[in-house]
Amino acid sequence: MAIKIDRKISKYTVQKPEDKPAEKPAELKAVADAETVRDKNGRTAKVIRMHERLERPEVLIGSTYKIKTPISDHAMYVTINDIVLNEGTEYEQRRPFEVFINSKNLDHFQWIVALTRIISAVFRKGGDVTFLVDELKAVFDPRGGYWQPGGKFMPSIIAELGYVIEKHLQSIGLMRKPELDPHQKKLVDDKRAEFEARNKQQDAFAKSHFPEGAQLCSKCSTAAVVMMDNCMTCLNCGESKCG
Repeated sequence: MAIKIDRKISKYTVQKPEDKPAEKPAELKAVADAETVRDKNGRTAKVIRMHERLERPEVLIGSTYKIKTPISDHAMYVTINDIVLNEGTEYEQRRPFEVFINSKNLDHFQWIVALTRIISAVFRKGGDVTFLVDELKAVFDPRGGYWQPGGKFMPSIIAELGYVIEKHLQSIGLMRKPELDPHQKKLVDDKRAEFEARNKQQDAFAKSHFPEGAQLCSKCSTAAVVMMDNCMTCLNCGESKCG
C-alpha cells in the first residue's frame, strides 16, 4: 500500500530498539497522567483525575447498604468502595472505585456478578458516572414492582440499586440532593398542618399505649377503661365502677 507524503521531509532520525524508553512503573503512570493546574496564589500543582489506568490502593474506604425486598427472603448488601484522589490537598476528591453485592439468595448470582463488574468498570473509567443512576432507576420488572416501608414504590430490584448508588454519590458530594424551593416548602407545610389539624381527633386513640378496645374514662377522658375482676376500671387514673 502506497502512502503519499504531501509535505517535504527536512529532518529525520532512525530509532533503534535499544533506544526505546523504559516502561514507567504503575505509580509513576498516575503522576504522568496528572493534570497541571494553577491555584489562586499562582503556584502549580499536579492534580490526579480518575481514569482506568489508576492502580487500586491496598486499602479503600466505603459504605455498605442493606436492600430488603418483600419479593425475596434474603437481603442484599451493597458495598461501594471509594478512592481518595489528591489526599491532603485542596484538590482532594472522593470518587467511587468499585461495588460488590452479597446475598444468600443465589437465584440471581450471574447477573449480580456481571452488574457489579460493569458498574465497577464505569467507576474506574472516570468522568461523569452519575448517568448510571438514571439508567438503573429506569429498569422495570415485568412481573411488577413492590412497595417499600414508608410508601415508596420500587419498579424493580435494579431500580432500588440505582437509588442506593444515588444516595452514596450524594453522600460523597458527586450529586446534589434535590431540594424544594421556598414556595414549594411553604405549600407542603401548609397542607401537612391542615391535614394534621383535620385528623387530630381521629388520631387521639390511634397512638394510645393502652390495650386495644379500651373505653373512654369519664373522669380523665382517656381511652383506658377495661374490664378487670368483673369491674370496669381505668388503667390511667384508677377510676372504678365498683368504688
